[in-house]
Amino acid sequence: MEGLVGTVFPLLLMFVLFYFLLIRPQQKRQKAVQQMQSDLAKGDKVVTIGGLHGIVDAIDEGTVVIKCGDGSRLTYDRAAIRDVKESAGV
Repeated sequence: MEGLVGTVFPLLLMFVLFYFLLIRPQQKRQKAVQQMQSDLAKGDKVVTIGGLHGIVDAIDEGTVVIKCGDGSRLTYDRAAIRDVKESAGV
């Protein structure tokens, strides 16, 4: 019986550590990114995962039209937005 507890306890402890150090923070980050992407609004200054900086010009259900510095408009998937630098409400 003691041998079973001696082998199961370290495995259980390792799982708990992995959960709190790796899995849970990743889930929080993913939830924050999804919230940021769903809260996009026209006029927000954004950065895409490719590094493009621009201003949100139009939003559709799954796409975002971004106006670049030279006046051109590019269409991206909503999931391609990495960060909102400045919100339109600010």
